[in-house]
Amino acid sequence: MSSTSSPFGLRPSFHPSGLDRAVALTDGIASAYASNILKGQPVYLNTSGQIIIATTSSLLQGAFAGVEWTDTTGRRRVSNYWPASTAYVTGSCVAYYYSDPNIVYDIQCDGSLAQTAIGDQANFSNIAAGSTTTGLSAATISSSLAGAGSAAQLKIIGLYNGVDNAWGDAYTTVQVQINQSQYQASVNAI
Repeated sequence: MSSTSSPFGLRPSFHPSGLDRAVALTDGIASAYASNILKGQPVYLNTSGQIIIATTSSLLQGAFAGVEWTDTTGRRRVSNYWPASTAYVTGSCVAYYYSDPNIVYDIQCDGSLAQTAIGDQANFSNIAAGSTTTGLSAATISSSLAGAGSAAQLKIIGLYNGVDNAWGDAYTTVQVQINQSQYQASVNAI
């Protein structure tokens, strides 16, 4: 049973086509960007064409997957998270993120969800939470659903298929798709 809160952010589960590749974006994070960006954390593109941490009211680009860069001492770095305020040699940073709005992600809820949540929508909660020790996001989906006729960031499409997970658990893990994508217009809940 999902009775323990152990969030992991957005974890790609599958893509209907079978491909769930991360996009590589050169200089995809601004040098010295002041916030950590953790693996599995929701991100979006700013007006400079670089990824930044999403908020609970922003459109989404996808989920952060990792980064590599050459630091100012000339050493090549590879990490599953972006360390806040890191400077790099211009042209050396490659940020990886999942951007296809058809990818299905697993995400833990901040509370309990019933099977009636399928087709409904919810925003993120704890969107900036996570650990720089593991480099993993602790973002969750809110148990407060948007309801009929309303739109939210994520669309719930099913239950994560795990032996320790069931509808109604204290911290249900569900499968979602990005509903409010920067690539497409959002769709209201059914």
